[in-house]
Amino acid sequence: MSEWRRSWELVGPALLVVLVAVGGSLTSRGFQYQVQSVLVTTAIVVGIYVFVGNSGVLSFGHVSFVALGAFAAGISSVPAQSLATTFPQMATFLIDLELGNVSSLLVAAVVGAAAAFLVGVPIVRLSGLSAGIATFAVLVISNNVLRNWELIGPGAKTLPLVPRTTGFVQATVGLLLVMTVAYIYQRSRFGRMLRAGREDPVAAQSVGIDTQRQRLGAFTLSGALAGFAGGLLVHLLGSITTQQVYLDLTFVTLAMLVVGGIGSLWGAVVGGLAVAGLNALLGEAERGLSLLGVELAIPTGARLIVLGAVMLVVLMLEPDGITGSRELRWPFAATDGSS
Repeated sequence: MSEWRRSWELVGPALLVVLVAVGGSLTSRGFQYQVQSVLVTTAIVVGIYVFVGNSGVLSFGHVSFVALGAFAAGISSVPAQSLATTFPQMATFLIDLELGNVSSLLVAAVVGAAAAFLVGVPIVRLSGLSAGIATFAVLVISNNVLRNWELIGPGAKTLPLVPRTTGFVQATVGLLLVMTVAYIYQRSRFGRMLRAGREDPVAAQSVGIDTQRQRLGAFTLSGALAGFAGGLLVHLLGSITTQQVYLDLTFVTLAMLVVGGIGSLWGAVVGGLAVAGLNALLGEAERGLSLLGVELAIPTGARLIVLGAVMLVVLMLEPDGITGSRELRWPFAATDGSS
């Protein structure tokens, strides 16, 4: 397979993302925000995929790193005077840490990576149901720490006045960056070793692959990408609470990954864009939406019912997701002169 055909596994999804972003920028102001949210949510899904898709170990805890990244980026970019007035109990070094947009996103990625490494050391020893329960415990613990420890954050209050810098450019570039890192990792020696351990742990260990070390590396990288996506999220919202990055976001993003196809980057991108896009469209329809001259309106609460039904039907028809957990292939393979 030529290098170009291999790179299509990234170029194809990237073109889809750019198409969605350009199309979204041509819509109404209210729907533009929804499309930006879809792009950021897809970045979270791709970040989760880096570990879950390559290791085969289901994680309920990655939204913890999204939350930590979001609060790290938010706190580090809110004006110091506002933090000192609103949250006097916060640590002084956090109040004085007033960074720009890009720097705050880097801080979010570092915080996500550090947290993932610390909790990953014991967790990567587990697999199956035990790993799922352990990662869910991480989610619950981190949420309670953020909600109750006012020394490191706003606690149960809303963190306001975060600069809203995540528009179409930042959301699109951020998502493409996360996708590129995910692609480079899965094509790397480390990604191949991790997938070998996923397919046959005994055989992988017999040829010298340290499965736990590979899982820890992927878990840390995935945490960094999740933290970075959390930074994009808080700069989109302009404010954040612990409830916004907890159970709802956990199960929705995992559902997106499963519906798209848990075993491929293409599946993560398609699942994120499709399910998040449908969710945004239904949310607008609950408030009354005019689409191509047609008025769409559904009862309040119907969004979740429709979304759940669509997911159920997709998984019944395609248990491996919309993409069958396969990467996007070069569409001209039969006519480009190669076998």
